[in-house]
Amino acid sequence: MNRSLFAVALSIALILAAGLDFTSCKSETTAVDQAGGEEFLPPAPAGKVWKLVWSDEFNGTVLDENTWETPVGPRRDGNWAREDSYLDGQGNLVIRTRKTDGKYYSGAVRTRRMFEHRYGYWVTRCRFHTQVGHWPAFWLFSDPGVSSVGDEGRDGTEIDIMEKAWAREDRINHALHWDGYGEQHKSDAVQRVIPGISQGYHTFGLDWRPEEYVFYVDGKQSWRTSAGGVSQVPAYAKLTDEVGDWAGDISKAELPDYFYVDYVRVYDLVAE
Repeated sequence: MNRSLFAVALSIALILAAGLDFTSCKSETTAVDQAGGEEFLPPAPAGKVWKLVWSDEFNGTVLDENTWETPVGPRRDGNWAREDSYLDGQGNLVIRTRKTDGKYYSGAVRTRRMFEHRYGYWVTRCRFHTQVGHWPAFWLFSDPGVSSVGDEGRDGTEIDIMEKAWAREDRINHALHWDGYGEQHKSDAVQRVIPGISQGYHTFGLDWRPEEYVFYVDGKQSWRTSAGGVSQVPAYAKLTDEVGDWAGDISKAELPDYFYVDYVRVYDLVAE
């Protein structure tokens, strides 16, 4: 064995001996590389270009508390806990789901009061969990409009850009909810089966226009709708994980489990 081959073999052996886990590392092939253009951005109309107006790349080692709020307390069949949303030091936000003292906990972050915006292209790049009983989501919310009744969704709509309640199926959910969560509640949703979506990193985006919503997965249009009349008010971003029967029986899960987020970015259309 020559010296160069020996050096490579020795490096691999040292990595294996150290027990390092690279499962959370980002792929070196970025969305830019795959798409040939930044973030699988939708085509811009003539005379317009997409301009980045806000982002978090989740670099560093500590979640930016000037960007993200971490809600805590009971949520469905589990609890949101601050310690279950953290950075892994490899460029990811990690949202963990765990069981402690017979109770289930998971993480949640939101940009409420820190970044709220109307329209534009909202996109995240993420990698999914593997265990049943809980589900991650990337969604937008408007206070107090979503909970008000009378103007359809124009005064605020819960926009679920992505929900994945099927850990072992290549299926995702897009949804809209408006007019509160009581008797007047209205909603519309679609589910898409996308082969391979459960493995590796993927992008989920929303082109929010004044007259319609256009959803994208890995740069391909997956749903377009104007249900609810289309929200006309600013919203904030949320990345969450929730424990509930929709995702299956959590008692069958091997925990902890993890949802990795590479980034969140927001773009506006501006004149060239």
